[in-house]
Amino acid sequence: MERFIHDSTNGLDYELVGDYYLPLLTPPKTPQIGRFGEAHRKYLRTQKKALYSGLILSDELNTYLEAIDRRANEMFYQLIKNLAEKEGVTEELKAADQMEWLGRMNNILNRAIEIVNAEVIYA
Repeated sequence: MERFIHDSTNGLDYELVGDYYLPLLTPPKTPQIGRFGEAHRKYLRTQKKALYSGLILSDELNTYLEAIDRRANEMFYQLIKNLAEKEGVTEELKAADQMEWLGRMNNILNRAIEIVNAEVIYA
């Protein structure tokens, strides 16, 4: 008996295990949804129930959330880079005064999060 077979009627491949052919199934792709995507999911679930239900029923929720998360992350990192550049938060400042650099970077991070939340997550 062959170890692997292909059933052209259903398109599945099978492997011989003992006396039985078991289908070679792969699990669906795990969605890569980060903190911004999860925040948007919570927003949809509580504030935009019709859109949330529609996305679930059409099986597009994870794809939609991945796109939102990707867009939010790109915006977040670009904002951090631009704000740090504009305010003179550099590696030289980090080398000279770490606590000052840390305080200013935390301020920039918090502002970037607020901007992304306002323009992408809760829009």
